[in-house]
Parts: sequence; C-alpha cells; structure tokens
Amino acid sequence: MLKRYRSSLFLLIFVLMFGLVLVACNAENGDKDSEKPDDAETEDTSTDGEDEEATDDDGPKEGGTVTGAMHTAPAGMFNPIFYEEAYEANILDFTHEGLTSQNEKLEFIPGLAKEWKTNDDQTEITFTLEEGVKWHDGEEFTAHDVVYTYTAIADPDYVSAGGVRTNYVEPLLGYEDYVSGESDEFPGVVADSDYQVTFKFAEPNVMPLYYTGFPIIPEHIFKDIPVADIPAAVESTQPGKVIGTGPFKFSDMIEREQYTLERHDEYWQDKPHLDKIVWKIVQQSVMTGLLEKGEIDFIAAPGGINPADYDMVNDYDNVKIAEQADFGYQLLGFKMNHRTAEDVAGGVIEPDNWVPNKKIADPKVRQAIAWAIDREGLVGKGHGEGLLHGRGQPINSPIAVQFWAYDENAGTNYTYDPDKAEEMLDELGYVDKDGDGYREDPDGNEWVLNMEYPVGNEIRERSAPLVVKYLDDVGIKVDLRQPKDMSVYVDGLTKDNSDWDLYLIGWNLGSADPDPLGLWGIKDAYNFSRWNNPKSDELLYKAIKAPEAFDQDYRTEVYQEWQKYFSEDLPAFLLYAQNSIWAYNDRIQNVQILPQTMYRDSHTWWVND
Repeated sequence: MLKRYRSSLFLLIFVLMFGLVLVACNAENGDKDSEKPDDAETEDTSTDGEDEEATDDDGPKEGGTVTGAMHTAPAGMFNPIFYEEAYEANILDFTHEGLTSQNEKLEFIPGLAKEWKTNDDQTEITFTLEEGVKWHDGEEFTAHDVVYTYTAIADPDYVSAGGVRTNYVEPLLGYEDYVSGESDEFPGVVADSDYQVTFKFAEPNVMPLYYTGFPIIPEHIFKDIPVADIPAAVESTQPGKVIGTGPFKFSDMIEREQYTLERHDEYWQDKPHLDKIVWKIVQQSVMTGLLEKGEIDFIAAPGGINPADYDMVNDYDNVKIAEQADFGYQLLGFKMNHRTAEDVAGGVIEPDNWVPNKKIADPKVRQAIAWAIDREGLVGKGHGEGLLHGRGQPINSPIAVQFWAYDENAGTNYTYDPDKAEEMLDELGYVDKDGDGYREDPDGNEWVLNMEYPVGNEIRERSAPLVVKYLDDVGIKVDLRQPKDMSVYVDGLTKDNSDWDLYLIGWNLGSADPDPLGLWGIKDAYNFSRWNNPKSDELLYKAIKAPEAFDQDYRTEVYQEWQKYFSEDLPAFLLYAQNSIWAYNDRIQNVQILPQTMYRDSHTWWVND
C-alpha cells in the first residue's frame, strides 16, 4: 500500500479545500465540427428598410445586443477549414453555414441546400442549393463555393499548412490521386450548375450527409491565395475580412477580450432581429455573478455553468437554465508514440516514423493507471459532491452516450481499484526498489510520467492534481507541469513534444454520426495519443464500409467490438462526460435548445427590454 495513508489524508484535505472555492466551469471542447440546427419555421416579423422599434408587445422587437461569455479567448483562426478550437467555433457558428443542418432528433434537414438525392448505388449525392444567398460582402453563394471548399481541404498542401479535417474528403472520388499530386483534377465534387452540386464517392457511402455537411467558405475570397498561405491570410484571421453566409458577420475584436458580431442584413433566412452578438472573455469564477446582474446574457458551450452553481443559478429570477447530456467527454491521454522533428517540420503524419514511448508502451501499465483513478469520485456519484456534483457520468467508450452505437458494457468498466492497480504494476516489475515510495521501471530506472494540461476549464484544472494524487497513491511518480494557455497547449499536442507522457483534453463530438474516425484513426491529426493500431483502424473502416454498413445492426456490432478493443489497448482513459448546463437571460426571446447547441436560428433571437 505504497504511501496510501499519507496521500489519502492529503487528498481529503485537498477536496475539502476545493469544496469551498469551486467556481463556474465545464468540459472543454477540443475539436468542434458542429452543425447549425435549423428545423423550425418561424414567422417573419422583420421589417424592410430602416430598423424600427416594434410597437406590438407580443411580437419580436428590432435591434439590441446580447452578450455571451467564454472562459478562453479564441486562438485567432476564423476559417472553418483550418480552425481547431471550440472558442473559434463560437464565432464561426454564427458566421458560416453548411449545406445541411440537424434538428432536435439529429435528423439531417436543409441548410444552404434545400434538397438532395442519392443515386441507386449510394456513390453520388446531388444537392440543389438555395438561390439568392449572399456572402457577407454581397457576392452570391453558388455551387462553385462548395467545390472550392472541398478541393481546398483535399489540396496537397492542406495538411502541412495545419489542416486537420481530411476525413471529410478522404472518401471522395479521386482524393488519393489529387492529394498525392498525381492528378491536377479533383473529381470528388462537381458543380453541375450554379445551384446544383454533386459529391462523388469512391465507394458506396453509408453516411453521405455527414461528409457533405462541412461549413462552406467563399471561392471569390480565397481562390487566388495558395492553400498553404490561407491560415496566415487576413481573410482567415481579421474581423471585417472573414466572410461567411451566416446571420451575423465578424466585425470587430479587442483581441483576448471581446469579439463582436454584427447582423447580416441580407441574410437569406430574413434579416436578424438583433443588431449584435458580443462574446466577452470572462474568468469562470465571475461568470454566474455577471449573468445574475445582466452584464452577460448567456453561458453555453464551451463551458456552461459550474455544476456546483446549478441550484444557485436556477434560482435567479432573470435566468433560464437547460441541462442535458453533453456530446463529448474529458480524457486522460497517453502519448504512446511521438512524431519525429522532421515530420513535425514537414507537417507529415507518418506512423512508420513514430518513436514509441517506452514509459507507457505496455497496455497493462495503462490499464493499471485506469484502475487507480476514482472516476466516480471525480463525478461525485456516491462519493460526496466531487467536481461535477453528480451532473455527469463516467463513460467507457469514446462515443457520445446519445448515439445508438454507444455501449457502456462493451468495454472494460475501470472502477476505482487501487489494490488491483498495485498488483498489476508489481507483476509487471514496476516496484519501489530504493524505498522512496515511488516505483522504478523493470530495469531499475527512475520512472516518472510527465503530465500536461491547459488552463481555462477550471474543473479540468482541478482534475489534474487529483489524478496525480490517485497515481501517487499507488506509487506512480508524476511530474505535473504548469498548465499552458490553450493555444500553446494544442500546439504542443500537435507537434508531439517528445517528453509528454500524459495529457488532459476534452472533445466535443460531432452530432452527425458515431463514427470515431477523425479522432482515433491512425493518421487522424487529432489522434494526439499517436495510437498506431492496425486492428483498430480495421474495425473503424469496417464499420463504415458498404454494403454491410448500410445495416445499422451490423455497424452496432462492429462498434461494440471496437469499443471493447479500445478499452483494452487504452490509448486514453475516458474520465467522464459532463452534463451541458447552459443558462441565458430571459430577456433573450426565441432561444431553442437542441441536443448539441443553443445557437439555433439566431436570426430569430430578439430581446425584450
């Protein structure tokens, strides 16, 4: 029982201290490829010409500003094909749109495309686009913008420029030849006319609406900019230069303090009622107080309100609150492999060149770490309040619990069992040979695991030292590094700093399909663990390969096998899925809550002051 008594006593004091100072926070959203649900017909009460204050108390009023709060500033990439963070997505959710959206049942519904049809063998899907849609600069949206967007993602320079969303183009016809430079033409997306576009897949595709729903960027803005230069272009980074079709346009910012969106008067679904939506960067510790005072109007993703503050906020007379399961999870990742400096410099993800991390190479070591961590204690189920006050749950699979594919019984349920963890480590030869209370590796060398985590999400920040203490209890020495700003942290994750062993991050999953590719495929840029496992890839691709995958029961069985395999090889340990707790001032009218967002139909929002 290495150091068990001393560490447990410290942990008890630690938790009691935290119980006095818990403040507003929520799970981080790592990658947010979010759709913008848009399924409700709303009465058109906007006026043409000059804005006028409505005189009908029962109808929408024109004008006004609403203010949202997020705890971390966007890194500064406001181009949908290159952004990486949920904070940047908070801007893009209002400025850019895709061909399709989703409703409250997660069914695909029209977006920039008003209808679509697939061919008989599911190798093509043809969209008929809305006509008269205007970009923020007044130019007209056409099928050529769709072709340009997907061709840019397929470009040979896209990945080396920092792009991570190749999963949207990999299934398309001709992708391999185009990205390799063997062909100058990309036949996967074709403009049949100005208002009709066809996506062509290399093989029958079981989820074409997932791949074709990515936000569109304007060809006329980017066509003369080499793809390699797009991330640094002002058209991707600066207010007034970022152009979308959404109901609001990115007009101004005080970097790291405030980001302003102004209404798009020519928005195709009618002019928004609000004048502005403003995002302020606010410390989580003061968010709920500002919400009560009316100095901010909403707290949603990424973040939400602190579970500890739920009852207090729920009692605010001027605030409405919504709680539901989150489309995501927090994890403790294992850096199983590292990329070479040459590959990082070249923007290459080449598994054959990866350098194994011997410190955590054995899956049984990773399993022992999992048994040593009290996830129920973190969540607060049956162990007091915890960090989440019971408003969440441990999960055993990196698939959102809302999806039909999630199976909590498919994988290993790593309940808190430090004795089992110690026994496994002893059997593997990780024992304390010098009597200092910490284990050496089987060769007798000092065994220290370096752990990194970002600032911004206070619950995750507080999870970090708790995880370290759980590991300390079983004799695992962890060097908990100083937390980093999210932009610096993601850069380190992506470049694979060679001495990282453990990392914390959260993912806000897409709501279109349970497919884990994009995060856990070997060559996926977001596979930050650098999990190089051919068996996993075999199962992931098997689950989406036609014709068998047209049968959902078949896909379910394959994903059950994959979830079991994931939990055994364990490239990351899923800590918990925190509930989304969103709150907004009741002065905002017509807010509609969907499973994955509260930003739906923001052009219909209005304020009743």
